[in-house]
Amino acid sequence: MFRRRDPLPFRDRFREFLSPRKGWQRGYRYLGKRMQRLPDTPHRIALGFACGVFASFTPFFGFHFVIAAALAFALRANVLASATGTFVGNPLTFPVIAGASFWMGRKITGIHFAEPYHGWTFGWLWDNLDAIFVPYLVGGVLPGLAGSVAFYLVLRPMIAAYQNRRRSKLMAVAKERVRQAHERRRAAKEAKQAAKASPIRRAGDPAS
Repeated sequence: MFRRRDPLPFRDRFREFLSPRKGWQRGYRYLGKRMQRLPDTPHRIALGFACGVFASFTPFFGFHFVIAAALAFALRANVLASATGTFVGNPLTFPVIAGASFWMGRKITGIHFAEPYHGWTFGWLWDNLDAIFVPYLVGGVLPGLAGSVAFYLVLRPMIAAYQNRRRSKLMAVAKERVRQAHERRRAAKEAKQAAKASPIRRAGDPAS
């Protein structure tokens, strides 16, 4: 549903992910419209999106789609909407999400680095993996829940209003089509009656 007709090469996909050519705002607006048009209830769509938001606050990078889909399936939410919700986590927001989650996680767990910080080297990261992963995982729960609830409360009435407007427009179009079909049938019936009456008038004409 969200795929391109002509798939891009990996390099172009990676560049598009970091910096979309048409801008993040246009991309989010497009995703919002596609999500609103999903054939499901406002509750299930908004809940699915909230699952995607929550998954974006976890440190399982590369598996946010899977986590969001699993949560949506467990909560009987819309799985496609959950995939859309994971776009809340992107190169622009991940620094803020990771920083807030890690800071809060360290406050909650009290875990600190095993070795002094000497720069982001692979050895230092490996030695302090638990001190990074566990606080990030624990600290992402509260802001993830807060963000999920906020998006759900905002999106549900918006989706309901959009679906009501769309339903009204579709009903108006259907009524107009019915009216036009009725007019065509009436015009055809009148033309048929006029064609039948024409020979009768010619037969009763004195000049004939």
